[in-house]
Amino acid sequence: MNEAEFNQIVDDLMFSIEESIDNSGADIDYENSAGMLTITCEANGSQIILSRQPAMGEIWLAARSGGFHFKQQGADQRWRNTQTGELLLSMLTDACQAQSGETVSFDF
Repeated sequence: MNEAEFNQIVDDLMFSIEESIDNSGADIDYENSAGMLTITCEANGSQIILSRQPAMGEIWLAARSGGFHFKQQGADQRWRNTQTGELLLSMLTDACQAQSGETVSFDF
């Protein structure tokens, strides 16, 4: 996959995350700028940051629980933690729940 293809896949992912937040009704805001999606939990101001790393073909997640790297892996090409294999979908859901106290159902 070249960088343009990677960026399109990540753009689609970020848009899906934004839509999920909008549809959840949760008191969570987001800003997408320069390839980075910053999710802000309004109740306490804490942030979750997703950033793209095209040179490595990864997405990085920074949350109170730590920093994690994800790469498309497996037959289904889903975004998985490069250390544990856990899905980005699960870890992002857990981070939002832990930091905002609200549930967002992500669909990607």
